[in-house]
Amino acid sequence: MNYVNLYDEIAKTTYPGRGIVIGVSEGGGYAVTAYFIMGRSENSRNRIFVEEGEGIRTEAYDPSKLVDPSLIIYSPVRVMGDITIVTNGDQTDTIYDEMKRGRCFAESLRGRRYEPDPPNFTPRISSILHVTGGKFDYQMSILKSDNGDPDSDNRYTFSYWGPKAGKGHFIHTYMSDGDPLPSFEGEPTPVILQGDIDEFTEKVWKALNDDNKVSLFTRYIEIATGKYETRIINKNKRR
Repeated sequence: MNYVNLYDEIAKTTYPGRGIVIGVSEGGGYAVTAYFIMGRSENSRNRIFVEEGEGIRTEAYDPSKLVDPSLIIYSPVRVMGDITIVTNGDQTDTIYDEMKRGRCFAESLRGRRYEPDPPNFTPRISSILHVTGGKFDYQMSILKSDNGDPDSDNRYTFSYWGPKAGKGHFIHTYMSDGDPLPSFEGEPTPVILQGDIDEFTEKVWKALNDDNKVSLFTRYIEIATGKYETRIINKNKRR
């Protein structure tokens, strides 16, 4: 697959759902990640990202309107030493706990499946960024039903070693809007990354569909030191 412009790829559909981007900054000095959420229902749109320790969690913007928190309230980002975990659900905690016990990334997800939300059976997308000793590598995973068949699972893990400056990969839950929502297909899309953290954040946010976007998290981790900067944008802003 050829590398494509990340912002054009995000803007191709009105509803990519939830998405993870990982790669290396244009100048080569930073490990880059982004995680965004979108929503079609009032319950899904009633969310914001808030910082929690070195990671983030989702939270109801208006708690009085929260209907079912089971699949929308979770910690998308957690940090375990030199590993940053980014996922679209509570499997963040599963990965964190299992890797603490010594399991690898793929093994940590063996007890998890796609989300129990028929008829969509939303894929679980997960990733880890490993920054240590001035080096960076990352892995991505998708757990999905087999073309909407809840009795069959498709489980894929992708590993990226020696990533190059200005390049990365993008994975998301849905190919497009629909009913039911069609699951992501194929490998994570190779993408071109541009700009510093502020330009990157602004361009990703702008590329997301105005009606459906909810929140965006971005982080630049300095590969030489492990120090990081974070940005969060919420469509619902608290006073």
